[in-house]
Amino acid sequence: MKNPKFVNGQIYHIYNRGSQKRDIFLDDDDYLRFIHNLFEFNDTKPAINTYDVSSYKMMESRKLLVEIMVFCLMPNHFHLLVRQERENGITNFMRKLGTGYTNYFNQKYERIGAVFQGLFKAVLISNESHLIFLPFYIHLNPLGLIEPEWQDRKIKKLNSAIKFLENYRWSSYLDYIGNKNFPSVIQRDFLMEFFRGPEEYKKQTLDWLKEISLEKIRDLTLE
Repeated sequence: MKNPKFVNGQIYHIYNRGSQKRDIFLDDDDYLRFIHNLFEFNDTKPAINTYDVSSYKMMESRKLLVEIMVFCLMPNHFHLLVRQERENGITNFMRKLGTGYTNYFNQKYERIGAVFQGLFKAVLISNESHLIFLPFYIHLNPLGLIEPEWQDRKIKKLNSAIKFLENYRWSSYLDYIGNKNFPSVIQRDFLMEFFRGPEEYKKQTLDWLKEISLEKIRDLTLE
């Protein structure tokens, strides 16, 4: 699938997985590094190449390449929902993100070669129904770790699934339901207004979980 032309102000679902579907996050430090990179590399300035979350507060006057609206990291893949802010913003951001994480991963695990399965994939969010459903789909992805058939409405323990989701650190879901997790990484204002605040977003996410229908967004997902 060929990526679309990236246009300022447009929103895109971006995703990629590990080479040969291998895990790309092997421990908590790997997840934290990637999330740190989401913040650090989202700037027109060169990356400062430091791994210090406290430095977030010190990095002022940032010029964002993209708005990172939603993200979710899974053991062998990731999802981003972004809006391009500057010409070639997505291309430059994803180049820095892919190269930076690959260098980190290969050095840490004493390996060489590709970490990701080729170039990232991107799909334009072209209508409102896509925008309504895609954040839910991205944020619910972690349920696949405990409920493999969640997308087919075959959740065995709904309460346990909800509890798991609310304790999964490696996504922006917690920030969207009002629990600060990685608030500096994402730009939530547009979707928070769209979904009318954290409580309503949480309610709509759980409603969608109970009545899952992926048909409207099938062409926008990794499956």
